[in-house]
Amino acid sequence: MNYAYIVYLANYSDGVLYVLAALLVVALAVIIDRFWSLRSTILRGQSVIRATAGMPALKQGDLSGLLRQAGGLPEAILLDTALRHLDTAATDAMANRLDESIMLIAPKLDRRLWVLDTVVTLAPLLGLFGTIIGMFHAFNVLAQPGHAPAEVTGGVADALVATAFGIFIAMLGLAGYNALTNQVRVIVHQLDSLKMMIVNRTDGQPMVPARGQPAATPQGVAQLADA
Repeated sequence: MNYAYIVYLANYSDGVLYVLAALLVVALAVIIDRFWSLRSTILRGQSVIRATAGMPALKQGDLSGLLRQAGGLPEAILLDTALRHLDTAATDAMANRLDESIMLIAPKLDRRLWVLDTVVTLAPLLGLFGTIIGMFHAFNVLAQPGHAPAEVTGGVADALVATAFGIFIAMLGLAGYNALTNQVRVIVHQLDSLKMMIVNRTDGQPMVPARGQPAATPQGVAQLADA
């Protein structure tokens, strides 16, 4: 298959193959761009999660340090929210504010994925449309005197290339869409995990007992409060 034959096939479908080629380029651009961005977000977010998990409690200085480490990650929004409401919100109120932050972050994570969803649906339809146009050209040979049967069968074979190309683009786009959607799910799970860590470490109760002291029981906490 040389360049001249590819141009012939594109013209045989009245330019539909050119549109499909453009869809392929768009799909690949979205897959590469979002995969690189989301993968980097996951790996850098894991370092923030590990650093938070290693702290028994989160004070203002701890949250400030984690915020600097998060940089431009989605986790930075949660840490900034916790830092601003550390001493002014109860545990339930803090959890609600962090949930609100996650709801605002989530739509930004799957941006441009609608493009892949559109390509997956549109590419096979365009391929079928190009095949139908190619069929018109193939069977138009029958109306010409002295036609050869091979011209009709060859034209049908050329027309089916558009459908095959459209299905190939749809399969590629579907695989990329599912992979990127899974990455978005992982990031949202990381945000939920960080939210729980922040809530559990800013409620005023130590996560682990001090060295040489027993862990506080609910009765012991009540006695301290009465004292």
